[in-house]
Amino acid sequence: MDDLTDFGTALVESELIYPTGVAGVSGRSQQYAAVARALHDLADQWGTELGATSIEFPPIVNRSTFARTNYIQSFPDLIGVVSVFTGDDRDHAELLRRSEAGKDWQDLLEPAEVFLASAACHPVYPMCTGSLPAGGRYFNVHSFCFRHEPSTDPARSQAFQMHELVFIGTPEEAQRHRDAGLEHGVSLLRQLGLDMTVVEANDPFFGRLGTAMANNQKDEILKLEGTTPIGSSDHPVAIISGNCHRDHFGEPFAITSADGATAHSACVAFGVDRITLALFWKHGLDVDKWPSEVAATLWP
Repeated sequence: MDDLTDFGTALVESELIYPTGVAGVSGRSQQYAAVARALHDLADQWGTELGATSIEFPPIVNRSTFARTNYIQSFPDLIGVVSVFTGDDRDHAELLRRSEAGKDWQDLLEPAEVFLASAACHPVYPMCTGSLPAGGRYFNVHSFCFRHEPSTDPARSQAFQMHELVFIGTPEEAQRHRDAGLEHGVSLLRQLGLDMTVVEANDPFFGRLGTAMANNQKDEILKLEGTTPIGSSDHPVAIISGNCHRDHFGEPFAITSADGATAHSACVAFGVDRITLALFWKHGLDVDKWPSEVAATLWP
């Protein structure tokens, strides 16, 4: 099995994932979920060693927080907006009339006070407005996230789990967290038997301005990714990333380090679903047949 389509079919036939009729949105089996939980636990252990504040966020984020992340300017094509009904009885009757007639009724909804979460770390930054303690702050955060990237590639989901180890402090401390943290994370994934390669990368910024932003990100080596094959030996996929944000979040959220300067941040982000899929592709679709050392690492 060395083909993306074959791998996706095998995942469905083995009932590890369940299609929902929407590309990139699948249900997960108990066996799949057990692997994902074990990966979260491994990241949580690292967070404990760092003395990080551990938080599990919901898959939605405050609208004002989302606006200050600059995500709208950088990735408008990936955003998911939540809409709600706030009308009266007359509006409800019109909604029902259109629905029963098979007509559009979404214009009767209003934007909610929340967006679908695009990254697990976004709710952290408003928590840090003001001055940080000496040595900065570590956060160990995870949540389901959404990005509008419909695809039949099993490794490219619209709804997916992210687990991030975030640091906010001085530029030097943030850089150190990114570099040492990515090395630690890649080493952990290699212990799970995955063939890892670290490459320079950039985010998929939108539009003409996005091209310049992506080039700058690569020139300054702000983003590194750990890749491994999923579904095909010729198809390396990013399953972990190390990101230097500079003052991208410190400035809009008015966060300063202990020396009074605008804080910098960095994160090491585990793509939990992609790592789970990489393990199934590498070791087989039955976890009971995985190498004993891999199982011992996941379930000590």
